[in-house]
Amino acid sequence: MSQHHVFRLDPRLEADGPSVGDLPLCHVRLVDDARFFWVVLVPRRVDMVEIIDLPFADRLHLIEEIAVVSAAVKTASDCAKLNVATLGNVVPQLHLHVVGRNPGDVAWPGPVFGVGTREPLSSSARDERLAALRTCLAIL
Repeated sequence: MSQHHVFRLDPRLEADGPSVGDLPLCHVRLVDDARFFWVVLVPRRVDMVEIIDLPFADRLHLIEEIAVVSAAVKTASDCAKLNVATLGNVVPQLHLHVVGRNPGDVAWPGPVFGVGTREPLSSSARDERLAALRTCLAIL
């Protein structure tokens, strides 16, 4: 397999926060922003930009993994609402955002994208979120 055909995570997604781990299709990352309980899923497929670029079986699997991660975010954060989005306007590599939202958060009721300045998680809050997600997702 040539180096061009090996999955590589976009460095901008890697810089967003720590790895939660891998599900069968997606790499899962916690976004380092204390204002929101925010997770990013990145299908581990090469040269994917849009959901429609995925083969049919992967699209079906992606929907299941979105549901599983959404349930984990809901359980771990006790949020009132889940936002799921794929934009890719800044980072074209196919990735999806799952964000736990609550009335009164700094972006409510609008989207979280481009609102204010990111507030890094404390190391203890980051570790708690990672542990909760890994437990919910059965990632060791």
